[in-house]
Amino acid sequence: MDTHSAFDLAGVDAIGQAQLVASGEVTATELLDAALTRLEAAPGLNAVVHELFDRGREQAAALDASGRLRGGGCGPLAGVPFLLKDLGASVGGAPESMGSRALRTRIAPQNAWIVDRYLSAGLVVFGKTNTPEWGNHCTTEPSLFGRTANPWSPDVTPGGSSGGSAAAVAAGVVPAASGGDGTGSIRVPASCCGLVGLKPRRARTSFAPSGHLLEGLAVEHALTRTVRDSAALLDAVTGPDPGDPYSAPPPPHPYLQAITQQPAPQRIAISTGSPFPGPATDPEVVAAVEAAGRMLVDLGHRVETAAPAIDADAVADAIAVLHNVSNAQLHDLASAHLGRPPAEDEFEASTWVMVREGFTTTGVRYAGAIETVHAQTRRFVAGMSAHDVLLAPTLLTPPPPYGLLDQPRGTTRAFFDVEFATTGWTSLANVTGWPAISLPLGTTAAGLPIGVQLMAPEETVLLQLATQLEVAMPWAGRRPAGWVGPPAR
Repeated sequence: MDTHSAFDLAGVDAIGQAQLVASGEVTATELLDAALTRLEAAPGLNAVVHELFDRGREQAAALDASGRLRGGGCGPLAGVPFLLKDLGASVGGAPESMGSRALRTRIAPQNAWIVDRYLSAGLVVFGKTNTPEWGNHCTTEPSLFGRTANPWSPDVTPGGSSGGSAAAVAAGVVPAASGGDGTGSIRVPASCCGLVGLKPRRARTSFAPSGHLLEGLAVEHALTRTVRDSAALLDAVTGPDPGDPYSAPPPPHPYLQAITQQPAPQRIAISTGSPFPGPATDPEVVAAVEAAGRMLVDLGHRVETAAPAIDADAVADAIAVLHNVSNAQLHDLASAHLGRPPAEDEFEASTWVMVREGFTTTGVRYAGAIETVHAQTRRFVAGMSAHDVLLAPTLLTPPPPYGLLDQPRGTTRAFFDVEFATTGWTSLANVTGWPAISLPLGTTAAGLPIGVQLMAPEETVLLQLATQLEVAMPWAGRRPAGWVGPPAR
């Protein structure tokens, strides 16, 4: 494959690339070489922090030699180059720093369950992507590896905590990359980078061999450029691991099949505000959400202004407590890795605040935070009883600048107050366990992407609505300044 063809492939989504392999037009090795060529063409992106190139080449060669890729017998994603977030997607024997200087030399002891599912689907893993320390920030600028560039502008963050994955997909290096979402960490970078970002329903995927994270707030999935890629990837990882404490009910049909069907008319609540106190939503974001609402009406759905009410103070406090305890646990992981307690200067300043507060969080307060999450979930669901779907901003602002969402604020609660003044509704999907999807449906006057978010009890209706919007308000032709492929025709 020549260099020109390598760059042409930047605009082909994951299913499209797999179809090229299945038809015999290219091999998995050639697809990987093309992705590496594109990665080399984006030296300032700083998206890939651990290179697994030799491992990827071995995997691609083995797939090619097996003959199983021809005809598409290995599934709709087989042979496609893929990147893993350096948090939650462990590869046994490979580095896993989690964005932390305290873990900069750590090697993962085994594969995560979700990585085994990706490998079984035939995805060719060749690197780990940048993430803030322990996923604590909705921006990706850790002191360990430095900031990841947003392909749309050098002045704004790619979001986080899955910012390295988002930047690699937005630039055209790969068609999809893995992510995880605890308060918006898939959807925020999707909004900042003009991508599709689905946070699945709680327990749709397994965290094995680890336990659930943040008492179930966090879930794994991916960043993609097309809705069908998100559906196919979700099909690949849906289901429990034996021994999981709980799991989501299986979908009635595979997601890739479901998106070929039109959804029934939905009752959609639209809110352009925020459930948390803070500044008003940026007018350009409001306009993008309202435009999506009008389009959904044109598509046959009922849209009306409404929003479930929650106790914003209680939710913010509970999320802070759960993060404090999680960070104290990760401090223990770092201590075991180093053979000594890590020093304060081996952490981000904001992480150290969470660790320190985690050391003094009582069991009673932790249990109270879990109870608050459950109580506010019931309140949220009751408030949505007259509607099937919530339509809201992903971010309340255009992509924010660097240096805003990772700074210490004195307390963990103050840290999240600043985050929620930017992210708004994203954390409510994590609290309730509802799936939520961010779609790149708007742009600012300056040409930056604006994400619009849909939330519902199940992924199928979200993916069907997203497919309708992808056709009616297409985004495939938009290319950032940092795009490594040819311009859209």
